[in-house]
Amino acid sequence: MEKEPITTKGLEKIKLELRNLKEEKRPKIVAAISEARSHGDLKENAEYHAAKEQQSYNEGRIQEIEDLIARANVIDVTKINNDGKVIFGCTVLLQNLDTNEKIEYKIVGKDEADINKRLIFYLSPIGKGLIGKNKSDLVEIKTPSGQKNFEIIDVKYI
Repeated sequence: MEKEPITTKGLEKIKLELRNLKEEKRPKIVAAISEARSHGDLKENAEYHAAKEQQSYNEGRIQEIEDLIARANVIDVTKINNDGKVIFGCTVLLQNLDTNEKIEYKIVGKDEADINKRLIFYLSPIGKGLIGKNKSDLVEIKTPSGQKNFEIIDVKYI
């Protein structure tokens, strides 16, 4: 069983999702199944089949989260001495050398990644291109949208 790196915030987030799935969603789905059953013939009962499908998805996600928690390798960068190296969990301020735009990313695990919130997966092209580099390094990264050139302005362990 391979360990899965996750930040402390990421672990809190998935534990909250797990609690919501078990304590709120599960009882609602069970009630919906019970209600649909009371309507009689299950073969042609769309409500029943929809509720069963919802139950299947919910239980699958619960198993997924429980597996992730069991394999979690929680990394708290606030407890690591910042030597300017880009590591899992750190926040990196970059300057795009092609557009002169500054952008900040936090390098996180698979379940935490959300490009809209500037949370990038450590195994994504940008994540892999940054890990192991240092503050002030110039970095060339091949992405699906083409080659990008960055300068690492700052590395924060927050």
